[in-house]
Amino acid sequence: MFDLSMPWWEFVARGVIVYMVLLVLVRLSGKRTVGQFTPFDLLVVMLLSESVSNALSGDDNSVPGGLIVAVTLIALNLLVGFISSRSRAFERALEGEPVLLGRDGRIFEDVLRRHRVGKGEMEEALRKAGCTLQDMRYAFLETDGEINVQKN
Repeated sequence: MFDLSMPWWEFVARGVIVYMVLLVLVRLSGKRTVGQFTPFDLLVVMLLSESVSNALSGDDNSVPGGLIVAVTLIALNLLVGFISSRSRAFERALEGEPVLLGRDGRIFEDVLRRHRVGKGEMEEALRKAGCTLQDMRYAFLETDGEINVQKN
């Protein structure tokens, strides 16, 4: 239970590698993956965590091994947050920029498709803003996956 089956630094290396690869994959998957989760998105996240669990710990099932990986992942998360708060370029690379989905009552269909935003989601955002399409000044897909609508 307390005996490590590999050196402590291998847990750290595994944690760093898996964290960085998942960070890139989540970033490449787009803003909608990070925003509001659908049941399918939640399923992907759960399966993703299961698929990398062995990559994090190898064949080790010890308590110290699990704690080393957990501390490594939390430390990496803190480090990424720290760097993001001090570097606009790093933050932009991780989170992207807001995307204009529509302006002056016109929705940009090609932009919706490119960012995998359904018309229903756009209509829902308009309703939440208490806005009709004709009253819409701007609609943005924010970096967190939320759709923000501004009225005229």
